[in-house]
Parts: sequence; structure tokens; C-alpha cells
Amino acid sequence: MKLIDRYLFRQLLGPTILATLSLSGVALLSQSLQALDLIVNQGQSASVFIKITLLGLPSLVSMILPIAIFVASLVALNRLQTEQELVVCFAGGMSRWRVISPTIRLAVFATLVALIINLWIQPLCSRLMRVELVKVRTDLASTLVQEGQFTQPSPGLTVYARQVLPHGNLKNLFVDQEKPSGESSTFTAKEGQIADRNGVPVLVMRHGSNQQLSKTGVLDYVAFEEYTFDLSPFLPGGEGVHYKASDRYLHELLWPDLAQTWEQQNELKLYAEGHARLSGPLYNIALVALALAAVLGGGFSRMGYGRRIATAAGLAALTRIVGVGVQALCDDNIWFNILQYAVPLAAVAWAMSRVFRQSTSRHRTLRPPEPLSPTPQAA
Repeated sequence: MKLIDRYLFRQLLGPTILATLSLSGVALLSQSLQALDLIVNQGQSASVFIKITLLGLPSLVSMILPIAIFVASLVALNRLQTEQELVVCFAGGMSRWRVISPTIRLAVFATLVALIINLWIQPLCSRLMRVELVKVRTDLASTLVQEGQFTQPSPGLTVYARQVLPHGNLKNLFVDQEKPSGESSTFTAKEGQIADRNGVPVLVMRHGSNQQLSKTGVLDYVAFEEYTFDLSPFLPGGEGVHYKASDRYLHELLWPDLAQTWEQQNELKLYAEGHARLSGPLYNIALVALALAAVLGGGFSRMGYGRRIATAAGLAALTRIVGVGVQALCDDNIWFNILQYAVPLAAVAWAMSRVFRQSTSRHRTLRPPEPLSPTPQAA
């Protein structure tokens, strides 16, 4: 890569990184607000919240990267053109392909990064997040106890805790159990903790008392320093981890196990997701090509390129929306998957035709004027 190529590449790389980080930060903030339910309603720790939020980041980056590189290319190319740096490159004898090659090179690099994310990083992170969400939904502390509320996690069991702390610690605990035999038992304790004893989940209560009413109406009262209450009869039903289409690797999408009922019912959806993983990175090249067409698809203008940039932005949005719509159509017809590749490739072809049509018109030679025929002299 020669000096001028490296200079143009650096001018594009900086805005691309900045735009990617900015848009990813906004998207991550939006996702974190949705995951905030884990702390507010599920009583999970901040570490679980951060872990689930970060595991969703790869899919966000893959979706944001084409938009980021499009915005960055528009900003960088518009500055280079308005400051006539690209004009100097053309005047110095550089071909149009030589001038746009750093931009295309950056788009290809972003395409490879997006492809790696789609094929390996995203499904791995999605699987880890799915497992973590299942753990949250089956967590005993969040299932049995809601801070400041009387809950009935199981018939005949009522639980209350004034305060729920991390690691299953509880304050000012109340537990009422009605046994099938008709006996009633009530526990109160200053402290409690959900723990595991020999593989069995238990509730360890400290500094409390037990009031038990027998069927004959006799009330027994016992104070204790520590009492272990078995929670295994009240465990939520076992919930297995089921991977959705977005959690699966490419070979699981394109070659599903049709012996499984879910795969049979969602065969077309799996195919559509697999082809979307392969065709999605092409939008990095497509949107960069539209940015090139906006700046270099016409003559030099001292008044700026606002109209062309607005047109390119509209076409970029339309291209991406059509791509999403085509993916939805593929859920019903497997042959529509061809269109998932056709949409970004058509955008590339149209944009490149605009860029190089301007180059052809600029270098078109004018026909020499025809010689004037001699006028006859008057007699």
C-alpha cells in the first residue's frame, strides 16, 4: 500500500471506528434498559446484568457495522472531496479505481469481521446468554421470594422477606406451610439464606421461632438459633435449554436434524437464518458503494453534496429494509433465499455503475470540429 493509499485508508478508518463505537454504545444502552428487569424484578446481582448485556453485544455489532461504515465513509469522502484532496489525486494521474480502493478495502475488511461474528461469535454468545437466562428463571431466590411481598411459589407455601440480598441472603423472613395432613407450621426468622446441602436446596433460617398447629388444635412453639427447611419439594419444574434459530451455528441451520420435531416445524426458518448469516455481511460493501456513488457519482460541486448524500442515505435505508423483508419472506419459500444475496449485490452493481459512469463521461473525448466549407465568391 503506497503512501497516498495509506493516507486515504487512515482518513476512513478513524471515522469508522468512532461511528461503530458510538452506535454500539447507544444500542448497548437500549439493550441494558431491557435487561434491567433482571435486577429490578428478578433480584439478580449486577454481575449477572452486565454479563447478559455484554453477551448480546456481538449481534448488535454485526447489525450496526454496515450503518457505521456507511456513515463514516460519507463523512470522510465528503470532507476529502470538498477540500479537493480527491481532485488532487485525480489531477496527479490516479485512476478512479485507485482512489476508491482504500474505501473498498475497508468495506471488505468489515465484511470479513461481520462474517466471523455471524458464523462463530454470535451463536456462541447467544448460547451462553440463553443458558444464563434459564438460570435466572429457575433461580430459587427469585422464584420463591419477592422482596416486600407475600408470594406463593407452591400450593400450601407462603413466603415473605422484608429484604432480599445477593447470594440468597434474606432479612426478616416469614414462612407459612400447610401440609397435606392438615397441619399448619409457621416460621419467623431474623435472617435466612438459600443454600445447598449435599446437593439438596435448603433454606437456612437463623434466630427465629416455629409455631405449629396440630389437627387437634394444640399449638406448639419452638425457638431456634438455626433451622434448615428443605426446599426440594418446591423446586420449579425443570426447564431445559432450547436453542432458537439465532443461537445455532451455520451447519445446524443449513443442515438441521429433521428427526427432531422442532427442526421439522421450523425448517424453512432455519434455512432463512443460515443464508442471512452469509448474506448479511455483504451490506457492508453495498452501503459503502452507495456512499461512493453519493460523493463520486457526479461532478465536483462547490455548493456541497447534501442532496446526493440524502439520496444515498434513503437508498441505504431502503436497501436494508428490503433485505429484512426478504428474509421474512424466506420463512415461507426456500427459493426466496436467493434474493437475500441479490439485494446487496444489486445495490453494489448500481452504485459502481454510477461511480464509473462519471469516470467514463469525464474522459470522453470531444469530436474535432468539421472544417468550414469555402464560400463561393461573388462574380
